[in-house]
Amino acid sequence: MPMSSVLRLLQTICLAAGASFTPQLVTATDALPPELEKLKVALEKYKDPVVAVRDGYFSTLGCVKYASGTMGVHFLNPALIGPEPDPMKPTLLLYEPVGDKLELVAVEWLIPLATGVKPKPELFGHPFDGPMEGHEPLLPAALHHYDLHAWIFKPNPMGVFHPVNPNVKCPDGPYTFLEEPPKTVPHPSE
Repeated sequence: MPMSSVLRLLQTICLAAGASFTPQLVTATDALPPELEKLKVALEKYKDPVVAVRDGYFSTLGCVKYASGTMGVHFLNPALIGPEPDPMKPTLLLYEPVGDKLELVAVEWLIPLATGVKPKPELFGHPFDGPMEGHEPLLPAALHHYDLHAWIFKPNPMGVFHPVNPNVKCPDGPYTFLEEPPKTVPHPSE
């Protein structure tokens, strides 16, 4: 099947599920844009999840996956939640369980609507996804928010800013959650 057909099929599936899809393919040999490379260098220390915990990131324990790909284990830093995203301080770090270790694969910025965020946020020239409900069961559905993922430590064939990565895996077990894509919600100002 030609790549253009695959992309059209993925876009149709994502739209039917209520998610956005912007094809931005990357390969393992593609370089990140300079601003994301700078972020990656600044966050290298978090390859050790113990350092992340010491700096205020706390694990949600569950490994999140969808039918279309995986997010991984989220480590949230509540002190970084606010209406304006800081490009150098993501709200969440995403790890992939590999054997008995966690490998840093991506970062995420989360902005709850309750922070008073007005316009749809964007970083690195890319708009956030949402607003949407929380991702049950780890994030209550009532937590309406915007979010943006950046796969800066593990290439994502679906795009650097795509919410899930088909190359990331969760182990089978009680701490792996197969989630449905969250429902979109209107922004309170709409």
